Amino acid sequence: MTTPSHADPTPRTDANAFRFDLVAGLTAAAVVLPKAMAYATVAGLPPEVGLYTAFVPCAIYGLLGSSRVLSFSSTTTLAILAGAELGTVAPNGDPARLIAATATLTALVGVFLVLARLLRLGFVANFISSPVLTGFKAGVGLVILLDQAPKLLGVHFTKHSFFADAVALAHHLTDASPPTLAVAVATLAFLIGAEWLRPHSPAPLVMVGGAILASWLLGLAAHGVATVGVIPQGLPALTLPDLSLARDLAPGALGLALMSFTESIAAARAFARPNDPPINPNRELIATGAANIGGAFLGAMPAGGGTSQTGVVFAAGGRSQMTSLVTAAASLATMLALAPLLGLLPNATLAAIVIVYSAGLIQPREFAAIHRVRTMEFWWAVAATLGVLVFGTLQGVVVAIILSVIGLGSQTAHPRVSVIVRKRGADVLRPLSPDHPDDEMIEGLLILRPEGRLFFLNVQNVADQVAALQAQYRPRVLVLDMSRVPDIEFSALQTMIEADKRATERGAQFWLAGLNPAALEMARRSGFDQQLGRDRLLFNARVAIERFKTMSAETPK
Repeated sequence: MTTPSHADPTPRTDANAFRFDLVAGLTAAAVVLPKAMAYATVAGLPPEVGLYTAFVPCAIYGLLGSSRVLSFSSTTTLAILAGAELGTVAPNGDPARLIAATATLTALVGVFLVLARLLRLGFVANFISSPVLTGFKAGVGLVILLDQAPKLLGVHFTKHSFFADAVALAHHLTDASPPTLAVAVATLAFLIGAEWLRPHSPAPLVMVGGAILASWLLGLAAHGVATVGVIPQGLPALTLPDLSLARDLAPGALGLALMSFTESIAAARAFARPNDPPINPNRELIATGAANIGGAFLGAMPAGGGTSQTGVVFAAGGRSQMTSLVTAAASLATMLALAPLLGLLPNATLAAIVIVYSAGLIQPREFAAIHRVRTMEFWWAVAATLGVLVFGTLQGVVVAIILSVIGLGSQTAHPRVSVIVRKRGADVLRPLSPDHPDDEMIEGLLILRPEGRLFFLNVQNVADQVAALQAQYRPRVLVLDMSRVPDIEFSALQTMIEADKRATERGAQFWLAGLNPAALEMARRSGFDQQLGRDRLLFNARVAIERFKTMSAETPK
């Protein structure tokens, strides 16, 4: 994603703001509505569900959200996740069951988001690491490209797993329908060219209008080109969730809720201007939750904030959530007036729109950047991609979460323990490094600095590093500089008490320096501060050095 420019030179007056919001809302609608219809087909739902999703959830978020520019409707990731989940409870595509399942799934997503707000879980916005999310989205992008490819060719086959479907598609290439393929190629060429010449243009709307006109004039349906078919005209009907499906849909809804919030908060933060109010994660939970609950009763699929559509609002000069209300109004007008025309739209056009705007999920440059910085996290990204391709999209969410937790555990379980030395000729303390061969250690004194919170998961690793360094340097005094340790858990404190005993057994003294308030409080509660006494519990590493020099001077040679 290109980093947006946050400059906002236009003075804010009510007239200016409304004008910009009106233009931005209509521009966003021109891009969002065709894409929303296309994303509905990705989820295995009728195209009008996309219009419903760009209507009610968009309007509710516009009233409650903390972002001034976030565009809220369906997204590529949510569509593919919803489709995978709905396929488990409505495998035969029974319309009545599919409508009930969609309402139930969307309502559950909203309920989970509201519950997360009540439990103050706004911090889950950062729950999935960036490399793992990169890999997950790449996997979703590949799944979507393969899922839509048969519609481009006009072929049909029973779908199974990603790799089996890839083989089946290759076998059906010779069965491609030339008219359908021609429509697909024309759509792809137009959209790609328009995006290259003028990013965030209303090209999808132009393409949809052109495809409908061509379908009517040329009678494409009679030439074997599949079209959307009848789209109900008017407001969506009231739909009640089916509680009997809630148990089966709950695990998938939890993953969808996480992805909805993660995508929304990321897009909101990416396009926030310097003078905008800060993005409030807990308020975003309420806004996204309420938007999904409201949408569930009026035929919407799970919704969230999308980066590409928010980029359209930003680029068009949107100033407030009035843009969302304008977009919702445009969706309503489309349902009331244009639904019959939309039935002429070729499926190949919708599939091409999905492919063009989903390909951006696959970011080879991000993989390369991750690999350049840290190889291990690159392999986490690759594993997340393979998790989606091998196990499926919903299971891929679980794989992404597990990989993030493993990554966090790996980093916290192996904290760095640095040997602290002094820059020769200066009062500068820093970790021992080959880059500074002239740094000096004070003979008989070993200062070690662990980094990070010490708790049961990592304390043994720290203790092993300390023991190995003590055996290597054999100091008379071992000092733990705790200035980089914000807190000490009980298990870690017990290990430190044992370290004091072992140091004494080896003929060395054990000192602590630079304890932070939380760590010092733990030492006091346990009585460890009394065990160390004032001579061995010191303010910082410099005081420890002076204390050691004084002690050495007083000790007979």
